[in-house]
Parts: sequence; C-alpha cells; structure tokens
Amino acid sequence: MSDLSKQGGDKLEQQYSHGIRDNVPLGMDGCLEGASYVLLLSFFPTFRSLQNHPLCAQGDVVTHTAWLNRSSILYAGEEKWSVDPRVSLVTLNQEEFTIKIENVDMTDEGQYVCAVQTSSRPRTTLVHILVQVPPKIINLSRDIVVNEGSNVTLMCQANGKPEPSISWKLISPSGDLASDDEYLEIPSISRQRAGTYECTAVNDIDTDVQTVDITVNYAPTVSEGRDVGVTLGQRGVLECEADAVPEADFKWYKDDRRIFNDFDGMDIVNTGSLSKLTFFNVSDGDYGNYTCVAINKLGSSNTSFLLYGEYRILNLKHLS
Repeated sequence: MSDLSKQGGDKLEQQYSHGIRDNVPLGMDGCLEGASYVLLLSFFPTFRSLQNHPLCAQGDVVTHTAWLNRSSILYAGEEKWSVDPRVSLVTLNQEEFTIKIENVDMTDEGQYVCAVQTSSRPRTTLVHILVQVPPKIINLSRDIVVNEGSNVTLMCQANGKPEPSISWKLISPSGDLASDDEYLEIPSISRQRAGTYECTAVNDIDTDVQTVDITVNYAPTVSEGRDVGVTLGQRGVLECEADAVPEADFKWYKDDRRIFNDFDGMDIVNTGSLSKLTFFNVSDGDYGNYTCVAINKLGSSNTSFLLYGEYRILNLKHLS
C-alpha cells in the first residue's frame, strides 16, 4: 500500500474510544446534506470515532481493506469500484485508509462497512450515516384576493430531516391569529384579517420562512358628511371619504342631478379614498343639498351634505 494523500489527520478531535471487538458497529453519525463526509479506517490497537471521521482500526498486520456501502464496494484498497465521482480516496497506507464523499445527499444515508483482512482473520466495523437536511418550504398557498365573509385556508408544506415543524402567524398588521399546523383556517374572514401571513418551517438544522398576502374585498363605507357654510363669492369644499377594497369610485349629486367635473364652476378631484367637490366662486344657486355616492363591485354607500350661506345664519341670529 502507498501513502496517497494524508490530509488534516492531526487536526481531528477525539470524541470517544472503545476497546477493539470483532464485527462491532461503530455507531451513528450525522452529516448535513451537501457537505463532505470522510470515512476513515485507522490501523491501531483500538478503534475510535472522531468528529465527522468514523474510524475502524485493527492491530494485526493488514493484508486487504475495503469500504462498502451496504452491498456495494466503494474502494478495495486503492482500487475504486464506485462509479460515483463524488467518492474519492484520501489516504491509504499502513496506518490509515480514508475515503471521502463530497456533496452528501439523502441517497448516501445508510450503513457503511470497513472490512479488514489481517494475517489472522477478517474483521469489520459498521458506521451508519444519517443525512440531515435543512427545512425547505416546497408547497405554499399563493397570494389571494377574497371577498369579506369567505372561508380561507392557507397551506404550507415543507421537507427536511429531521422533519420540520410548521407554524403560521399574521405579521402585518400584527395580530393574535396563529397556528401550529401546516394549514391555517380562517372562517368568514373579515377586513381586519387582511394582511401578510408568515409560514415558518423549523428543524434542528435551520429555518425556512415564506409569506402569503391576503387581500379582503369589501363594500364601501362612507364617513358622515359635514355641512359647510360659505360666504357668497368665496371658495368652498365638500369632502367625501370612503373605506373600501377595491377603492371606490365617486359620484356627486345636487338634489337628484348628477354633477360632472368642471360643471358650473365646480371641480371634482378623486385621490384614493377621498373625493373633493370644490366651488371656486360660490353663488346663490350653489347652496343646497349634495350627495356623495361611493361605489365598487361589492356595493355602494352614500352620505349627504348641506352647503349653506354663512350670512343666512347670521341673519337668523340677529332676528332672534
């Protein structure tokens, strides 16, 4: 046998040791998916297990050695039998027989055997590799838009090893709605339950987090109209505010007559949830009752305003 490439042996930290026995399992060792794993056969009077380096050792003169994965031979001495390019020989000499598996995945999990033929008898030691996988959310509900009162179910599924635990919570706006399950049930959803929901998958290795946005549609609700007094010839504004999803469209009426933009010196400006009806030069004919109607696809709501002349109020007070 020849020393091919002894690497890092002096840096290994011993975890535990046992007296040598024939055909004994070395134990179980965890390995993170995607990492590299080293299987080390060391020819000493005792066998040891070093951190991430399972060892098997034999005190007699060694004539043949092999590493096997279940029933498949990976290496027989320095001869590679495995066709997997991730498997390579690190060290082979009179003291050590080490192979390396790069980019470990779930298919590498299982039992490995180091077999030693000595001048007296064959001996084997078993190592069981457990591949640990960080959690990954693989199936998540999409962002959704629903009408108020609908029943909503959010789903979040993840894989990983150990199997991850899954939880849901409402994060924006913050609330007390939460679930320790892959499904979050929201019966008869209200507008207060709209927002961003966070799914978290956790295991001993890591955490994965993804979010889902819920938009809740509802019919408009308008704020109560405020009567406005304006002196003749002055500027006056009526403001109509509506809470609605999707945003409401606005219509203005004087008595039963629809008002359009730039109609008789009036101007209508809609910005989001607010509509303003502006009078640039109030005349006698502008005084009276006005109605604002807010409309979206789920319904409508309205409120009334009175535009009055301030001098009339003054005259009434004087007469009293």
